Amino acid sequence: MPSWVSDGFKFYQQRLPKHFHPELIEIPAVTRSAAMPVARAMQREGGKMMKQLQPDHYVVALDERGRQWGSKQLAVEMGRWQSTYKQVTFLIGGADGLSPECKARADQTWSLSQLTLPHAMVRVQVCEQIYRGWTILQGHPYHRE
Repeated sequence: MPSWVSDGFKFYQQRLPKHFHPELIEIPAVTRSAAMPVARAMQREGGKMMKQLQPDHYVVALDERGRQWGSKQLAVEMGRWQSTYKQVTFLIGGADGLSPECKARADQTWSLSQLTLPHAMVRVQVCEQIYRGWTILQGHPYHRE
């Protein structure tokens, strides 16, 4: 990943309090070749993601076909997650998206946009939106309408 990806993620991560601190677990992309179809690569990446999940994790999959929220709606969702679940885990797919297994495991599917976004950019955007949602919940003036 380019340095701007980790720098952008860390920028918002460090602004959040320790109890709301997102952790990034990066699953290396599967090296594809002509002998490995897209579906097989997605399955391998998905299997690695699934190994990171615990049964009690509330899983939110990032997918362009998911539900879109405005920032205030996301804050409401975050408040619900915080009061209901011990661990919320976001799944961001690789270049080809999430495996069917990951999508099936998801408790909720969130779309940042109907646009197809680069998966590197998505991790920064998700962290910024978590920060924005947290500031809305705190009544902080970061979010302006």
